[in-house]
Amino acid sequence: MSIPDPETPAPSTGVTPRQARRLRVAAASVLLVTMAVVLVLRLASRTSVLVVGVYGLAMILCGVVIELSRNGRTRLATWLLASGLLTALAADWLLLP
Repeated sequence: MSIPDPETPAPSTGVTPRQARRLRVAAASVLLVTMAVVLVLRLASRTSVLVVGVYGLAMILCGVVIELSRNGRTRLATWLLASGLLTALAADWLLLP
C-alpha cells in the first residue's frame, strides 16, 4: 500500500468555476429565448399589460443572471434564476386570466 504524496493535488471530479459560469450563461440564454417566444404566443392569444409585465420581468431576470454569471457570481445567479422563474410561473398561473 502506497502513501499518497501530500504535494500532489487530488483529481477533482466536479465542474470547474469556468464551466459553471458557461453552463449558467447558456441556461439563462436558452430561458431568455424561451420567455420571448412564450411572450409572443401569449400576446397573440390575449393582450394584457400583466402578460408583458410578467414575461418582461422574467426576461430581465435572465439578463441579470447572465451578467452575474459572467462576473463570477454563479451561486447567486442560480438562486435568482430558479426563484425568479418559479415566481414568473406562479404569477402566470395566479394573475393572468
